[in-house]
Amino acid sequence: MFRGSYHGKQAHADDMDQVLLRAKNAGVDRMIVTAGNMDDCHSALALVKDNDALYMTVGCHPTRCTEFESHPDGPEAYFNELKAMLDNPEAKSRIVAIGECGLDYDRLHFCPKETQQKYFERQFDLAESTGLPMFLHNRNTGKDFGELITKHRSRLSNGVVHSFTGTVEEMQSYLDLGLYIGINGCSLKTEENLKVAASVPLDRLMLETDGPWCDIRPTHASHKHLAKMSAEQQALYSPSSKKKERFEMGSMVKSRNEPCTMGQVLHVMASLHNMDPEALAQVVYDNTTKVFFPNK
Repeated sequence: MFRGSYHGKQAHADDMDQVLLRAKNAGVDRMIVTAGNMDDCHSALALVKDNDALYMTVGCHPTRCTEFESHPDGPEAYFNELKAMLDNPEAKSRIVAIGECGLDYDRLHFCPKETQQKYFERQFDLAESTGLPMFLHNRNTGKDFGELITKHRSRLSNGVVHSFTGTVEEMQSYLDLGLYIGINGCSLKTEENLKVAASVPLDRLMLETDGPWCDIRPTHASHKHLAKMSAEQQALYSPSSKKKERFEMGSMVKSRNEPCTMGQVLHVMASLHNMDPEALAQVVYDNTTKVFFPNK
């Protein structure tokens, strides 16, 4: 979508450079390009290898785990391709996590539950062999996700449960496992979401955009907190946008979330914590650096 392509159809010009420029202007120091399958890994590497602000993950999203079994040479060959990417000298310095991996029972039409579980567990081998943290996905899985994390926790250096939308009790179970909680626009839709987000301990909090998804919309409970942003902050974190059909180079595309909107998520969370946004930004930056960039 940052190349102007939606569902395989080119809707407007490639404006990736503009997206990256808006991110830089908004104070976004580094960005993680999240891979969801082997093809994504190759695309991500092509994008990040020549840009010092971009890093990547290696892994298979739960909804794509049938790709292990549909590989012409079998599941082990697919796993070995992931491992080869992790060992690739060109990629090694750019890879900061294993993932996006986990479980997703909201979309079982893409991949059966048993297949998801099998290949989520397999990816702990990658985390253990590399020492890299995991970028974790969890949707409507009851106790299954937590039980698998608990089973393999000793093999995992660290991890973040991203795009968290669960309950306080669920959050606490992940905190008890030593994990971090990732909050984005989808984590802040309802008043109940806001209560949960406000209860995340600051030393375990991460913020994200999950672009091009999870934008904060006027219908969301979080939107009212954006009124506290100054005009200058609005220009940086919520630039003017146009529908993709009326694309204009230099403007954001309506409903296509971007890294520059990180400032919106920050301001909502700062408002919920009654904190200065700059102070909260430093806390979250330190948390993120500790997990994903310990040597950088």
